[in-house]
Amino acid sequence: MNELLQIKNLHVVYQTDEETVYAVNGVDLNLSEGETLGLVGETGAGKTTLALSILNILPPKVGKITEGSILFEGEELVGANEKLIREIQGNKIAMIFQDPMTSLNPLLTIEDQIGEALLLHRKELSKDEISQRVEEMLKMVGIPPERKKEYPHQFSGGMKQRVVIAISLACEPKLLLADEPTTALDVTIQAQVLHMMNQLKKELKTAMILITHDLGVVAEICEKVGIMYAGEIIEVGSLEDIFKGKDHHPYTKGLFGSIPDLNSDVSRLSPIDGLMPDPSALPEGCKFHPRCPNCWEMCKTTVPEYVDLGNGHKIRCHLFGNQNGGGGI
Repeated sequence: MNELLQIKNLHVVYQTDEETVYAVNGVDLNLSEGETLGLVGETGAGKTTLALSILNILPPKVGKITEGSILFEGEELVGANEKLIREIQGNKIAMIFQDPMTSLNPLLTIEDQIGEALLLHRKELSKDEISQRVEEMLKMVGIPPERKKEYPHQFSGGMKQRVVIAISLACEPKLLLADEPTTALDVTIQAQVLHMMNQLKKELKTAMILITHDLGVVAEICEKVGIMYAGEIIEVGSLEDIFKGKDHHPYTKGLFGSIPDLNSDVSRLSPIDGLMPDPSALPEGCKFHPRCPNCWEMCKTTVPEYVDLGNGHKIRCHLFGNQNGGGGI
């Protein structure tokens, strides 16, 4: 498969008069056409910031990329001119935001909101053709086309999420950034939306980065998994490597250890001790060392390199030695 997205040594900060928050710290990432990557980690790991950086919609004046490269279809997005960014946003790269309740404009009809991207990026389409395309998108996400004249308040949470997905897919993007797309939904609707996203991904051959806390969602929809902690991707591999492999980063083990096991009779869950570090004052060495049960002296002073365990499974941890370290994900 051809490389669609290549991120190299990406650093992102949020800078105010009071402090500098180091949100993304040296991320390397490759994504092929049609591939789905699940980004997993606690709140504050930098997952959403990474997605906002790709789409170039970091908060103005506060958020900035200080170092690194983002190549999309071979074109550099870091420092790109506004014309290129406008051409890509919502057209070649689209995003499903975390909360459908606040992602939709309450004053515009569903037709107007889905049609907006088509008006911007498909200027060759007539008004009737745009209206027809809106109806096709609504059918695709399981909403009756006759509801296109209705407003967001007339839809349930699950239906709003479907509308947001229809908006993001209207121009058939090559890359979809999905930020917690099922968090606000109940379990039944969540399963329906995931099934629908899987079907649409296959039909449109869209690559996707799925941001989530839910490893069950990752198992359902992703081929590749990246574990993110304190702005770094500390482990990456295929779905089989992460879910069935023997070797894992201690943080990855902690995430899986926190999941209830229906076959085990225990009185308490096993959470990861401690909290995510303050991103404005990150610890030296391995960022996870204050919480790591396997911490040793080297972890406190030296940043670990990636260790390649084969087939693209890489771990950033001193436990696996550093003789094979280096290189991107």
